[in-house]
Formats: sequence, C-alpha cells, structure tokens
Amino acid sequence: MEELLELRELLVGGNISDALLLVEEMTEMSKDDKLNKIFSFSIILLLHLIKQSAEKRSTRSWEIAIANSVKQIQRSNKRRKAGRWELSHTIGDKRNA
Repeated sequence: MEELLELRELLVGGNISDALLLVEEMTEMSKDDKLNKIFSFSIILLLHLIKQSAEKRSTRSWEIAIANSVKQIQRSNKRRKAGRWELSHTIGDKRNA
C-alpha cells in the first residue's frame, strides 16, 4: 500500500521517471510473490506425491491436498488480463530452452 501512495505522489508531482522505476519495482515484487506461492504449493504437492509413492497408498486428505496444490499453482501462475501463464517453461520442453 505504501508503494501505491508513493506512486501517486510521484505522478502528481510530475516525477514520471521515478514513478516508472517504482512501477518496475512493484512489478518485480509481484512476480516474486507469485513465484514464492508457486514454490510453496509445489513443495506441498511433491511431499504428498512422494508419500503416495513411498507408502504405495493414498488417503482422502492427501488427494485433497494434491488437488488443492495443483489448483493453487495454476491459479497463481495465470496472468489475469493477458490470459497467459507466468511460468511457461517446463522441464524437458526444448522449445523454451
């Protein structure tokens, strides 16, 4: 919220170059936040998949956690207005290498 107030002050004051720098910083912070969310849900997903594999069984709570993690990763990765994905590179995808 502080950044938005600072941005407003810069724009009202006519300081466009500093306002653009702040917008760039805010964009990077937003991307970092998305990546952190994706990383966190990926860990949960992997832990439950490893448990399933190691124990050769599953539970309803694991299935729910896996489904929720996948949903949250997709949700965090989706760019709202552009309709594209934030992370488009996949392991083994030679086109993006």
